[in-house]
Amino acid sequence: MRSGGRDEPTGKEMSGGGGGSGGHGGSPSPNLEWRFNQTLRNVQGLLKGRSFPGKVLLTRKSEPLNAHASPEHSQEFARRFSENDHEDEYASSSFEAEVQGSGRTTSNTNLQTNILMPNNANAAPDAQGSVSGARATDSARVAKFTKELSRPAVILEKLRELSWSGVPPYMRPNIWRLLLGYAPPNSDRRDGVLARKRLEYVDCVSQYYDIPDSERSDDEINMLRQIAVDCPRTVPDVTFFQHAQIQKSLERILYTWAIRHPASGYVQGINDLVTPFLIVSLSEHLNGSMENWSISDLSPQKISNIEADCYWCLSKLLDGMQDHYTFAQPGIQRLVFRLRELVRRIDEPVSKHMEEQGLEFLQFAFRWFNCLLIREIPFHLVTRLWDTYLAEGDSLPEFLVYISASLLLTWSDQLQKLDFQEMVMFLQHLPTEDWTHHELEMVLSRAFMWHTMFSSSPSHLAS
Repeated sequence: MRSGGRDEPTGKEMSGGGGGSGGHGGSPSPNLEWRFNQTLRNVQGLLKGRSFPGKVLLTRKSEPLNAHASPEHSQEFARRFSENDHEDEYASSSFEAEVQGSGRTTSNTNLQTNILMPNNANAAPDAQGSVSGARATDSARVAKFTKELSRPAVILEKLRELSWSGVPPYMRPNIWRLLLGYAPPNSDRRDGVLARKRLEYVDCVSQYYDIPDSERSDDEINMLRQIAVDCPRTVPDVTFFQHAQIQKSLERILYTWAIRHPASGYVQGINDLVTPFLIVSLSEHLNGSMENWSISDLSPQKISNIEADCYWCLSKLLDGMQDHYTFAQPGIQRLVFRLRELVRRIDEPVSKHMEEQGLEFLQFAFRWFNCLLIREIPFHLVTRLWDTYLAEGDSLPEFLVYISASLLLTWSDQLQKLDFQEMVMFLQHLPTEDWTHHELEMVLSRAFMWHTMFSSSPSHLAS
């Protein structure tokens, strides 16, 4: 987070007066005021019906033309509005943001955003004993989830709106299957469809995996060997994934998926994408903390069903981003380019410093997009992040750019003090090991704000 900007504006700021004792604060130009009002309308607009309730504070200050300009000639003005959310669960929540921008009318306006999210100390613990985000476990929100899931046919758009801010952990297996389109919205068809898809996965494993190497091509043998090497490296800091049976399940899922998707085959990094689905699917059958889970407590039939669910969820997720993993991975290269342009628009000093040091975004952001940020945050936060991913649906690649920009600019001030080598090391080993849900919500909130502000000017991300 950028420092500063968290306090309420002073009377001078709210009155729009200029700095200095002279008090010669002028009114903003009509063009500047129109642009600021447009920004307000963008922020007030609800992205797909979602809102951050409470108070939104926007402050815009013009900058002097040079460092020696007299304070009497500076201009500042502030606008403030309050937006009330009529849903009960948000009655006590607040969302504050300060957006500071240059008074210049160039397209490269430098925006600095500081967002404060509520930290609900009374949030209930999730089903695995860790503290989840306040919104995900709020009793009124749980009631809304229950109401949506009890419908004869789930309204997916409403489910996405609720899920964006976090899903109650014990509801995740069902909700993720619905959001991905693996389970049908119609409750009468759901069990039958899942049973059929699970049997289809078993047939695929028998056809492609449970065969001798003599029936595989050389490329298939090499691919299976690479998967076998990567499985033990998957989430190495979580001991649960070091169990031999878990690694065997990963191997079956990945190899079967790769054989059935020859356009991309297996690409390193896809192994990470299975892990959130595996943990969420296992949580449906195992209680307590993940550290205390034992795969031996599950029957072979349950393990087969869990593998099948992970396979189909992975397939649905990657259907919307196939070119991320085809030859040369053009989809990821496109996202890296958009991230660079977005950072330049939001925080020009950081962008300029990185450019002066010769740091290319590909040197760190390629892994971010390839693994969907799984390696950049503590694993216990991944499922919360993926609630938002799956709620975004087909818009995930676009919104992932904003999440990545928000993550990067969390350390804007620090990055400007580092040289090339230090930045490379820093960005490849982000200091997020002590993060909680609060820090993750801050990242998502900034991403939401920037997406809302820039969504009306898509040319800033033109590839």
